[in-house]
Amino acid sequence: MAEPTRRKVLGLGLVAAAATSCGTRHPAAAPQPTPDAQGTPGTADPTGPQHTGLKGAAPSEQSLPGNPDWRITDPGTPGAVEGFADRVSVLPGETFGLHVSTPAAAFTVSAYRMGWYGGARARLVWRREQVPGGKQAAPHVDQATRTVLTGWQRTLAVDTTGWPEGAYLLRLDAADGSGRSYVPITVRSASTAGKTVVMSAPATWQAYNEWGGYSLYNGPTGTLATRSLRVVFDRPHDYDHGAGRFLVYEAPLIALAEQLGLPLAYTTGIDVAREPGLLHGARAVLSLGHDEYWSPEQRANVVAARDAGTNLAVLGANCCFRRVRFEPTELGPDRTVVCYKDAWAQDPGHQAGAPATTDFRVGPGADPESSMLGVIYDGYPVDAPYVVTSPGHWAFEGTGLAAGASFPHLVGVEYDKVDTAFPTPRPIEVLAHSPVVCEGRRSHSDTAYYTVPSGAGVFATGTMRWVEALDAHGSGVHGIDAPAGDVVRKVTENVLRLFAAGPAGRTHPAQDNLAAVYGTA
Repeated sequence: MAEPTRRKVLGLGLVAAAATSCGTRHPAAAPQPTPDAQGTPGTADPTGPQHTGLKGAAPSEQSLPGNPDWRITDPGTPGAVEGFADRVSVLPGETFGLHVSTPAAAFTVSAYRMGWYGGARARLVWRREQVPGGKQAAPHVDQATRTVLTGWQRTLAVDTTGWPEGAYLLRLDAADGSGRSYVPITVRSASTAGKTVVMSAPATWQAYNEWGGYSLYNGPTGTLATRSLRVVFDRPHDYDHGAGRFLVYEAPLIALAEQLGLPLAYTTGIDVAREPGLLHGARAVLSLGHDEYWSPEQRANVVAARDAGTNLAVLGANCCFRRVRFEPTELGPDRTVVCYKDAWAQDPGHQAGAPATTDFRVGPGADPESSMLGVIYDGYPVDAPYVVTSPGHWAFEGTGLAAGASFPHLVGVEYDKVDTAFPTPRPIEVLAHSPVVCEGRRSHSDTAYYTVPSGAGVFATGTMRWVEALDAHGSGVHGIDAPAGDVVRKVTENVLRLFAAGPAGRTHPAQDNLAAVYGTA
């Protein structure tokens, strides 16, 4: 059946990320281009404290001083300065192009590495001031696929020599003070061996991006009938001042992982899809708060890593729900996210033999996501308490919780559950079994853990609010209170530490409890 229209949800301006509603089982003349210029290294904080360690030893990244001024609290006039990078990710030392449009005569671009710096969430790694500005052409829309295209010229070439691996936000500040915005980019790791891999989800950010009036959900009428069938990375993000979904669904987890001092590698789902051997030897892969759009190649490579002993932590819900294909634009490969959804038969790529860009669980080529995740997406929207079922499980160690402990609002706005009507790895253990009512239908959200013969462990939270709750110190995040935030942080720390040590199932095999929880074998 047709997908319902997306709805806005209060709380951090969050756009509800549902794929189906509850109960549904579904199958002008262009200006002169601004000049191109080579970026130059900047200094993080020349007045900050100097860090020295043992003679000849470089200080750790997290020991360096942070820069709290990275935050945009007043974006200014809409469209005053906005841009995009022509690469989703680069290796350290590679150059990418920055495409910026601004009516201001000049702007400043500052590259902030996002992480943990003694409590600060970012460090200034590079800055270029007085970059000549210029207003670029208005976007146009491809009528066949309703794809927003910019055709913007490159404004600045940015050399990442000396940039540490990590997740970055470039901050653009118009020189006249009229506005400011972000541009996300990942400086990815060439190797992940022996590390916990932070796998960013830019394809999902782009699916929800309505810059130019279209996304994979809505068009100008606000209905699915006018949605894009393909979206491109060659445009700014409309959400969170240009940051996409990074600040809501990824930054809190990155800060915690870096605070713990774990060996980390950084990549994106697009890189994992492109490079079959990228996850070789990785200790764990982290899928963050909202990671809905995957290509079959990405999924196959993550499953292969799991089957070779790499742990997988799914710290959200609705993961790996949409099956997509990546195609090039004039700026480079893998710059287009193709997802025809229920219009899959119209897809020329599918007609030429590519897999249908539908939901993974529906035909043609149905492959439910539960075979990888253990849980499966079950509905939207919900707002429900999180209820602990197995307090003695290692994930709850140090929390002091008892069976039935409940934390309001932690389950939402989408949720997953264990459902043996779909392929379900065994043994699987339900740790939290939270009752939900979704548009009148009673169900449950499950936090689950399963292990496989390779020794890998797979942990899935079953709620989309998990990563957001890492920042819950009061009632500001969907009403999630500080005790819930404390529990989420402790459980996440337990999972990250165990998974970073190697195949979790070798020391902590899952103890199947579906018979006790669901009354089924």
